[in-house]
Amino acid sequence: MPDLPPDQPFEPRLPPVVSQSAAASTPIKDLFERINAEVRRIFVGQDELVLGTLVALFSNGHVLIESVPGLGKTLFVRTLGRVLGCQFGRIQFTADLMPSDLTGSPIFDMKMQEFRFHPGPVFTQLLLADEINRSPAKTHAALLEIMQEYHVTIDRTTHKIERPFLVMATQNPIEAEGTYNLPEAQLDRFMLKLVIDYPIEQQEANILAMHSSQVELDDLLEQLSPVTSPQQIVQVTRANGKVRIDPRLLAYINSLVRLTRQWPQFHLGASPRAGIALMRGARTLAAFRGRDYAVPDDVVELAMPVLRHRVILSAEAEVEGHAVDDLLGELIASVEVPRL
Repeated sequence: MPDLPPDQPFEPRLPPVVSQSAAASTPIKDLFERINAEVRRIFVGQDELVLGTLVALFSNGHVLIESVPGLGKTLFVRTLGRVLGCQFGRIQFTADLMPSDLTGSPIFDMKMQEFRFHPGPVFTQLLLADEINRSPAKTHAALLEIMQEYHVTIDRTTHKIERPFLVMATQNPIEAEGTYNLPEAQLDRFMLKLVIDYPIEQQEANILAMHSSQVELDDLLEQLSPVTSPQQIVQVTRANGKVRIDPRLLAYINSLVRLTRQWPQFHLGASPRAGIALMRGARTLAAFRGRDYAVPDDVVELAMPVLRHRVILSAEAEVEGHAVDDLLGELIASVEVPRL
């Protein structure tokens, strides 16, 4: 795909049906590979984070990230914003964070003698909500409306959030003091939950070599070139919705989601929103890989990130020390994969 300036319209064209063994080259696949290559100039490793975030972004979804501090989440969102040509922002969630600190509030203009709305930090396109579980429920509720409805309502006036809009929320799995559990209603609004671990030895060595020279981060980001624009992202997202889902694959997704409600170790299973997220993600993943149709491998690859935060262990399973991912792995393996 030729390099396009960020303001030039991008016309995605999905390829005809080809065999899985064929290496199809399409505008969407080429765009994904260019984004990935540009991000990798600064951001090392964490393949699941990069792929999952891009799948969510191009599927109108949001991402919940569980990881220990220091794994480069802020670097990643700033790098992604630069590469995608999008605005980015970061909010450090704390116990005293108020909803108005997110959304903004009316401020009295002395010159005009009237109140004017002053937008908060959520009025961006890529938002890193750092340690989201440190803020109280009323702040979660404010973010909930924005994630679902893409607008902010202040004094009965609605202010729209510009698309694309992606929330990357993080929570620390090892430090629970002073935190508030996210309500199930908000967890369900996240398309994917990604669990990020430490990099492997060679990747960590590359990180040390790349980022230990005391070069300012802004100078590193200046080396990156935008490869797309917000308008192109919206166009590609719409095109991804045209990727075909075979009825047998739809039945497979439905079986996976419904089985979570019957699995003996789960007190609560996944909602229909999980099936919608799985279908959207499978379509986007298929487009990234040069296909205009989804296959079972797309579904299996995304099933764990889509389902792990939407199920709740039973009391007996918690006492016995079961892990959600292990049980979901058994559940996924128990469902027969359709042959398309």
